[in-house]
Amino acid sequence: MTAEEFAAEKYDLPDSGRWVELIAGRVVTLPPPDVGHGNIVLNFSKALAAHLQSLVDAEPGYACFELGLLVTRNPDTVRFPQISYYTEGDRFAQSEDIYSQDRPALVVEITSTHDRRRGMPGRVREYHDWGIDTVWVADPIGQQVHLHRRGRPATRLDATGTLSGDPILTGFRIGVADLFADPEWWRS
Repeated sequence: MTAEEFAAEKYDLPDSGRWVELIAGRVVTLPPPDVGHGNIVLNFSKALAAHLQSLVDAEPGYACFELGLLVTRNPDTVRFPQISYYTEGDRFAQSEDIYSQDRPALVVEITSTHDRRRGMPGRVREYHDWGIDTVWVADPIGQQVHLHRRGRPATRLDATGTLSGDPILTGFRIGVADLFADPEWWRS
């Protein structure tokens, strides 16, 4: 199946194609993530939104959530990272698209299921091979964030560390523990 065929049929798949990817021309269904996965996306999104709103004089980038990225052709592979952050292009131009061929500056992945954890090294390699220099992988089990920069050894931040967005998200900072925290409304 091509990326174009996949996009045309995605919403006809089970769960409207919510947890599927196209891998080497074949549709692959991933298990749905758990609540912790959603908390990480929520916490990262809130911190990112606050940071971008604080940039009065700068032209901020923008984030897309679960936008497919066409990382290889012939056979086609479309991956759906949780967050893709763009620093160039028309803001939110892909908001209605199932997938994009535009390369984000940063991709955020979450290893919230066994399949996602097992396949993560290959996913990171695909992103790097496609031209994405920076991939952040949040690991809810280890309460860690793994930073993958193309051409450099991966680094790991534990729950006592602070994730810095420099140089892509200049000035962005979030405590790793804050990424994994349950929302206030959940605790009350």
